Order: sequence, then C-alpha cells, then structure tokens
Amino acid sequence: MENMNRRDLCALLTAFTAMAGLPASAQTTAAPANPNPAGTAGGGGRAPVLSASHTFPWDQLPVVKNANGETRAVTRGTLVSGELVEMHETTLLPGHMPHLPHQHLHSEFMMVREGTMEFNNNGTMQTVGPGGVFFAASNVLHGLKNVGDANANYFVLAIGRDA
Repeated sequence: MENMNRRDLCALLTAFTAMAGLPASAQTTAAPANPNPAGTAGGGGRAPVLSASHTFPWDQLPVVKNANGETRAVTRGTLVSGELVEMHETTLLPGHMPHLPHQHLHSEFMMVREGTMEFNNNGTMQTVGPGGVFFAASNVLHGLKNVGDANANYFVLAIGRDA
C-alpha cells in the first residue's frame, strides 16, 4: 500500500461501488478466460505481472464450494507499479464465517454486495449491508461473519505481500 495514493483509492472504491450495483447474473459478458486465477495475497511465489487490461466474466470464474458457502477466484498478480494484488468473491451462508479472525501483513478491502456482514475490527464489531466497505489494515486482527438471514456476498481485494 505504500505506493497507493488518494486517486488510486478513489478509483478502487469507484470500481467496488459499480460491482455492488450488479447482481451476479448480470456479470456475464463474453471475454477470454481468467488468465490469473487467484491464490492468496501473500505467498512466496512469483505472481504474474498484471500489465494488460482484462475482463473477468462471472460465469468463467472458478468456483470452490465449502461448508461456509463458496468462493470465486478473480485474479492474483503484481501490478506494474510493484504491488501484489489478489481479488476474490465469496458467498457466505447465514451465520457463517469464512474463517476465524486473523491478521496478516497484507491489507484488504472487503465490499459487501448482498446481505448483512459483521466486521471484527480488532475486537470491535461493525455491521454493514450492500455497498458497505470494510478495510483491514496490515497486521490488525479482523474477521467477517454473515449476520443476516440470507446468503451474503462480498468481494475482497488484498494488496501487498505477507513475506
């Protein structure tokens, strides 16, 4: 995040806001398959450089189902400016968490598209609905939980390395 300025942050939040207004079924435009499936934001491996603009059609994102819901990897790579980024989308069942609260070196923006999510911000609980954004700063304990009666859907944009 050391190279991110106010303009970059505004562009990022504008993109998140645009995604919030689209139901999952509307995100199916034709384009090539996802060139860089997401992994984790950290990790020691060399990530591909994201130097070309690209679309990521909803119906082409790889889906991983688990006991808490499902996740779609969007992309993982290094920007030309040097930051490692990873993006994924998660659908959580009511009352579920994707994992226990944790902390890591990279920072994350999490934008709620559908449902009601509770954000554990270093022990302080904060709740938002559709269009709300959480920010987990580097090395701060954080966690998420679907506190609504229906599935919750959110995007995560992780920025930075863990090693």
